[in-house]
Parts: sequence; C-alpha cells; structure tokens
Amino acid sequence: MDAVVSLQIKPDGSALHLLPADALIATSDVDHADWNFRPVVGNVIRLRYEMLQKILAYRHFGSVLEIGYGSGVFMPHLGRQSDHLCGIDPHPRCREVTEVLNRFGVSAELVTGSATEMPYPDQSFDLVLAASAMEFIDDLPKACREIARVLRPEGVLAVVTPGESPLLDLGLKILTGASPRKDFGNRRRSIIPTLLEHFELRQRLDRPRCLHHLVRLYTAFELAPKYGAGVTV
Repeated sequence: MDAVVSLQIKPDGSALHLLPADALIATSDVDHADWNFRPVVGNVIRLRYEMLQKILAYRHFGSVLEIGYGSGVFMPHLGRQSDHLCGIDPHPRCREVTEVLNRFGVSAELVTGSATEMPYPDQSFDLVLAASAMEFIDDLPKACREIARVLRPEGVLAVVTPGESPLLDLGLKILTGASPRKDFGNRRRSIIPTLLEHFELRQRLDRPRCLHHLVRLYTAFELAPKYGAGVTV
C-alpha cells in the first residue's frame, strides 16, 4: 500500500492527509490539485483544506459525500473521519481515481454526475462537503435543494469558496497562469447569499480573518438545512 502525504500544519501536530502529487490524475482543465504541492501558491491552495479541518475538527461521520472530488486529493483525509465515503464530479474518470485511492488504502464510491441531480436517496449523508466546487455550479439554488434532500436531519454541509478580489486574481494569474474570472465567471458573488438562503449558519471562517473582503482568500461555512446558530470564528 502506498503512503499518503501528511502535512503538519499546527503546533498540536494536526495534519492534512493528501494524495501525493505523483499520484494525481488530471480530471479536467480546472482540476489543479497539483498546486497543493507548489512553492508559494501551495500554501494558499492548502488553506482551503486547513479551514475545512478547523470546521470539522475531529468529528467522525457515518456517511460522507464530497461534491467535486476531482482527483481525490482530499479523500485520504476524509476517509479518516468517515465510515462510508462517496464522491460526485462531472468528469468521467471516476474508475481511475477509485483505483488510485485504493492503492492508498482509501475506499470510496465515486460517480460521474452533477450536484444538481444526484443519484442518492433522500437523507443519505451525515456530511456533504465542497472544497472550491460551488463556484463551478451554474444552477446553485437547485444544487442547494439537492444537498438539503440528501442530508440527514442532523447533517452538516461544509463549504469553502474563494473570495472575489481583482488583486488576488492577478496574483494567481502571475503565479499559475490561470484566470479565476475565466473559470468562475460571475458565480462567486452569488455563492454566499444563495447558501445562506437555503441553509442555517453554524460556523463561518474568513481568511485572512480581519482584512477587507477585496483581499479575502477564502470563506468556509458549516451549515445545516433547517437549524443552527450563527458563529463567527
């Protein structure tokens, strides 16, 4: 069995457990999982997973669904916090990603599909998670209704979404050659209002924490379909 990459991120020894760069399959033009291991930009990209780690803490979930799992880079970490791991993504390479994950001791049921029409029964999951996936969904209200349908009554929706900043977009363009505005269109500005319209807020993290929204890298949420008390960390 091959070994995942464990990246120490805090003095308490907590770590991210990711697929290594040489095991990643490029599943689409916007799947940049290898950026997690690049100098400079890797620190920014991994911040998404660090925020999810803080949101989820050390809780264990029965059934977990990752929307937009891509190359499966974060699934070794999710596998440690779940009994049954699933993933849905529009790309057609689910079998290949499954085989890679199996090499690293991660069992996951992966399907090709859309978050707006998911092939799961009602109340299937304790946790639905999306790390920088919502900004690629055209019909976000429909996706929110589908997520609420497949979540169990006490379930959790955990989301990380990028900020919309011309300055940060320019920095990413210089470092990577990618254009967030081209990839995301105008969808970023509607994500937070749409999520808060359909779900109740439990936690919210902004990074950087105290700076203006025009230089915000990411916002992370813990949400629930029907209830919750808003807390800003």
